[in-house]
Amino acid sequence: MKGAKVSPTVLLLAVLAGAPVARAADIIGTITLKGTPPPEIPITPLMDNPDCAAMYTTAPTTHFYVVGPKGELADVVVSLKGVTGKSTGPGQPPAVLDQKGCLYTPQLLAIQTGQKIVVKNSDHCLHNVHCTPTVPGNQEHNDAQLPGGADLTYTFPKPEMFLRFKCDVHPWMFAWVSVFDSPYYAITDKDGKFVIKNVPPGKYTVEANHRKLGAQTQDVEVKDSDATANFTFEVK
Repeated sequence: MKGAKVSPTVLLLAVLAGAPVARAADIIGTITLKGTPPPEIPITPLMDNPDCAAMYTTAPTTHFYVVGPKGELADVVVSLKGVTGKSTGPGQPPAVLDQKGCLYTPQLLAIQTGQKIVVKNSDHCLHNVHCTPTVPGNQEHNDAQLPGGADLTYTFPKPEMFLRFKCDVHPWMFAWVSVFDSPYYAITDKDGKFVIKNVPPGKYTVEANHRKLGAQTQDVEVKDSDATANFTFEVK
């Protein structure tokens, strides 16, 4: 993801004039969870389907709360609130959503408007890719995908948080794709950390959004070095 950068010509002129040079910087942070999350739920209907059950010895579980030993919270979508019209999506590599083990992998993705999302079927059974946006302008799709069939490709022109992908053949299968109209977003990793890269100098509102725990915001200012925004969510 590439943000705005100062051109070499502007830098040279500013240096020659003795003026301070404003540079793009990163917004970094860590998100933690306070409290004990509810236990994950075994996906028992999967085991009632012969095609899917053949790939498991025990039922897989949900992954609503991905938490490390010190409360590090993964799968939080972090973005700059209100920054739109700066998408570089059409020039970005496609994001990939796979159907594997009768589950979507990953179950959480983030892309830009106009960026391609490629959906694969790595299973030996039929799936159907049914995306159900709620924002006007984002088109609903419902496409069958045979085992070993061609990849399916989608794009979305409007920002939308947690746009749902599901499989009607296997009703426990869900994925959530957040669509942004700029490159200024990230998803926390297993250590609860995120980096929003190459943010131009200025004041911003950072929004952290977890599908089960809701959203929080924090104001930051980007100057000549990295800005920090840490968040703590509490189990409801």
